Amino acid sequence: DVARRLMTIPGIGALGATALLAAVGNGRQFQKARDLAAWLGLVPREHSTGGKQKLLGISKRGNRYVRKLLVHGARSCFRHLDRTRDRLGSWLDGLQSRMHPNKAVVALAAKMARIVWVVLTKPGALYERRDPAFA
Repeated sequence: DVARRLMTIPGIGALGATALLAAVGNGRQFQKARDLAAWLGLVPREHSTGGKQKLLGISKRGNRYVRKLLVHGARSCFRHLDRTRDRLGSWLDGLQSRMHPNKAVVALAAKMARIVWVVLTKPGALYERRDPAFA
């Protein structure tokens, strides 16, 4: 049941859903969605000194296999999302205009990890592809 709900998220198929379930379980060990993304190594590292903050590349900590599956799924979504009818697609349009496509793919993978946390921790939660404004 949980694997089927995870597969409602764009870019996550049967392999990704089962790998996420095996690695993360029910997701309750993470207090918030960003914690799951950080555990998977999909958030930027930070180097701060003297009041100056510098964000580096992703931290690459955590489960490499699951992170790789999410990034590959995000790359697939990057090409195939219906940008006019899907809320992730419209978000991705704005992102793509501001940054390099590879950076946008990793940002989408991090967003997918946050959606995964919601689906895992909220009973019966599904990802709804359509934006309510377009219904």
